[in-house]
Amino acid sequence: MNTEFKLSETSRLKFFTENKTAIIFSLKLIIAGGLLYYLASSIEYAEILSALQNANLYLILAALLLSVLNIYFQFAKWKLTCGQALNETKNSKIFHSLFYGFSAGIITPLRIGEYFGRAIAFKDKSLLRVTAATLIDKFFPLVIVVFLGSILSVLFLYFVFDISTYLVLSLFIVLFTLFYLFFLLIMNQRFWDNVFFSSLKNSKRMHKIFEQLKVLKSLDRTYLLKMSLLSLLFYLCFLVQYVLLVSAFSHNHNLLEYFWAGNLIMFAKTVIPPISLGELGIREGASVYFLTQFGETSAVAFNASIFLFIINLLIPAFIGLVLLFKKNDN
Repeated sequence: MNTEFKLSETSRLKFFTENKTAIIFSLKLIIAGGLLYYLASSIEYAEILSALQNANLYLILAALLLSVLNIYFQFAKWKLTCGQALNETKNSKIFHSLFYGFSAGIITPLRIGEYFGRAIAFKDKSLLRVTAATLIDKFFPLVIVVFLGSILSVLFLYFVFDISTYLVLSLFIVLFTLFYLFFLLIMNQRFWDNVFFSSLKNSKRMHKIFEQLKVLKSLDRTYLLKMSLLSLLFYLCFLVQYVLLVSAFSHNHNLLEYFWAGNLIMFAKTVIPPISLGELGIREGASVYFLTQFGETSAVAFNASIFLFIINLLIPAFIGLVLLFKKNDN
């Protein structure tokens, strides 16, 4: 049984090695075709042009310019993770990998395509190893979104639905206790060694997975602190973009309320996993719900959300598509 399993695994590895160029080219065609189909079927161009006519274009331009900073923080996070988990420091490869991920992620539910999309640039790395590195890269912003979103959600319930003060205090105590314990766990190297790596190492079938993932043991506290800071800066940049876009379409300047709503939207999108392409639907619905609670119209909420999607996902996906078909030797 074990011999058959090993032969099968060896055959699959040999097939992939011999046909790597064809497989990668096929992935490029799938990503390109998926993105073009997505653009043709999902984007209402007339509505976008109509929204722009009555908007503050300077604020939209400011949000667009901030996308450069947004991408820089994502690149810095991915570079830090690649250096630690993939032993890769070449900026061009890391840059291409990030944008390939944008293109592949936008055409798949839950942006699952981003994992294999990022792996295209690393022909000498296993898909499993790149996937693990991508999961780590996305883990830190996720924790920040859940932490801030859960706290602000409790405040939202208190101020909008007037729930009991005692209930609010109880929820805060529970949340802070859970996050404190969670923080202690992820900072404890012995926890990962005993619970995660030891179990993989001792399993015959999982031994090869362990060989690919054991590099993650090198992630030290310095890495964790740097990733936490970069993830926080990335998330704050994203929220400022949302605030600017809401102001652009509403011509109001209730910045703290928009910042609050942006956190709630991201939290809702996180706890309600979207199954649509490009995460469309959940994000726009959450934007409409929360912003109308703060006195804005549903049109403003929808326009701000869709433009945030265009700036931070659609445009980078186009850039990634161009890079994907541009011949390079990096």
